[in-house]
Amino acid sequence: MTDETPLAPHGPLPRGGAVRPMTRWGTPVMHRPQQKVTVFDDALRALAADMVATMYAAEGVGLAACQIGEDVAMFVFDCPDEAGQRVVGLVCNPELHLPEGKDRVLDDSPEGCLSFPGAFVDCARPDFAAVTGVGLDGQPVRFEGDGLLAKCLQHETDHTLGTVFGDRVSAKAMKKLRKQHDAATEEYPADWPA
Repeated sequence: MTDETPLAPHGPLPRGGAVRPMTRWGTPVMHRPQQKVTVFDDALRALAADMVATMYAAEGVGLAACQIGEDVAMFVFDCPDEAGQRVVGLVCNPELHLPEGKDRVLDDSPEGCLSFPGAFVDCARPDFAAVTGVGLDGQPVRFEGDGLLAKCLQHETDHTLGTVFGDRVSAKAMKKLRKQHDAATEEYPADWPA
């Protein structure tokens, strides 16, 4: 990204990390709840920097720690909302807050996952979401938004709970997803995007 990357509420996303290979669906760490962050130290900052580098290298809008094989409840994102405004952030120990009742409107647009690359299917999710948690220094953070940002906040929080979006679609949609993924295998070797 450019130097015009918007700042997260508590400063810029950490930089200088290494691009790591993407962990794929089927790997155990992808399918279990992640360990809560309790220590806010240089090792956590280094992991976050690797996550940021990997997210940008893969041209994604969000990335959870489990997607680079780490059992840590944290995600980073750089994603536009419905109006195209970029929102950047990092959340440890995320908790998702979704509209209920008449305020709950579903967005059934296509969704994909860097850990199952080359495949997209419609996945219905609420069209607005908020996430609360803590940042790299343990300070409270909150992010909210609509459009792709709402989908991203839900998708990445799911990762910290051991859920992949394939768990949220029908068997027919999952079959379509697998077919697209298998057709794109050569574009995404095992060490992608490193």
